[in-house]
Amino acid sequence: MRFSFASLLRNAFSAHTGWPEQWRSPEPKAAYDVIIVGAGGHGLATAYYLAAEHGITNVAVVERGWLGGGNTGRNTTIIRSNYLWEESEALYDHALDLWQDLSQVLNYNVMYSPRGVMMLAHTVHDVQVSKRHVHANRLAGIQNEWLSAEEAKAFCPPLNISKDIRYPVMGAALQRKGGVARHDAVAWGYARAASALGVDIIQNCEVTAIRRGPDGAVTGIETTKGPIGAKKIGVVAAGHTSVVMGMAGLRMPLESYPLQALVSEPLKPVFPCVVMSNTIHAYISQSDKGDLVIGAGTDQYVSYSQTGGLHITTHTLDAICELFPMFRRVRMLRNWGGIVDVTPDRSPILAKTPVPGLYVNCGWGTGGFKATPGSGHVFAHTIARDAPHPKNAPFTLERFRDGRLIDEAAAAAVAH
Repeated sequence: MRFSFASLLRNAFSAHTGWPEQWRSPEPKAAYDVIIVGAGGHGLATAYYLAAEHGITNVAVVERGWLGGGNTGRNTTIIRSNYLWEESEALYDHALDLWQDLSQVLNYNVMYSPRGVMMLAHTVHDVQVSKRHVHANRLAGIQNEWLSAEEAKAFCPPLNISKDIRYPVMGAALQRKGGVARHDAVAWGYARAASALGVDIIQNCEVTAIRRGPDGAVTGIETTKGPIGAKKIGVVAAGHTSVVMGMAGLRMPLESYPLQALVSEPLKPVFPCVVMSNTIHAYISQSDKGDLVIGAGTDQYVSYSQTGGLHITTHTLDAICELFPMFRRVRMLRNWGGIVDVTPDRSPILAKTPVPGLYVNCGWGTGGFKATPGSGHVFAHTIARDAPHPKNAPFTLERFRDGRLIDEAAAAAVAH
């Protein structure tokens, strides 16, 4: 059933009891053309584009927990494309283009809100780095602009630009097309659209092994619901990618860290945009429900824990209260953690692997949500055609062997 004013009106007369399930929950078949491991945003987007653009509908998405229960449901929903290097600019701006009409494409409101993303500069070095990003983006045709401290406050009135704070604001880079979307709605929208095209979404189905034939190529997976055959497997398991890829005998250049975030009690609309600060490792926006969504940097230790150290969030809240004194009396409602997978150059891997039939999408670190539609689009192309899309061709495993790194540490220095 398509969502529309007519369907909403029709179901209103039946007390909304006539809506069908949003996606099917079938038992796994014996074999599929493609298996996607991980039912987060990237995995579901990959399955959708495999079906919608490449005609491959005999696809299973297997998830050890519930749909969208990993990093997709634990991030802070920021969308932007103001990265430094040409390879990153192309990939993230491709995703930003797809965000524009994603709700219409999926017939599902993902609540995309291009309210602007402002990145603060607190030191002379920050100013130089930020202006370098602005100039690089504008050369690539990507919208980004430099604001003085006074212009930054005009755009975001709660911002404190006093000269006597610990890290005074010296200016900011603003990408007006950036913004936020509703993370769970993105997962649900892709799941619903993929399921309608014939994709099987299998929850509570943990992968325990990857099967390989005598020639080394993949032949399927072993799961807690039994064996499932496939000639192609795409692994999109975020913080647990190293574990899953180890089942195929591959060691990945990844480290997994806890990443924390918080939300406040709901407030009336008071914060108009997204504000980030790499220097003080904090960022903030306001959700449509009214709560302040606050993010921190990664913890300093590697872990598969979804908690994190209390001192990290305390440091973040200290910084938020200094930048936005009006929020000092706001109460925090809850905090949570996710597991991010980080590569040595802080850029993702979207590529074929040395194992025939095995593909991997990982290493997004703290910035994977913003890339969801672009990542799924190019990864589906890579799996369907056994060759990379031009936009993800540089993001190979081999770049770590050959030294062709895409160093985005400066653009990804804070969780976002």
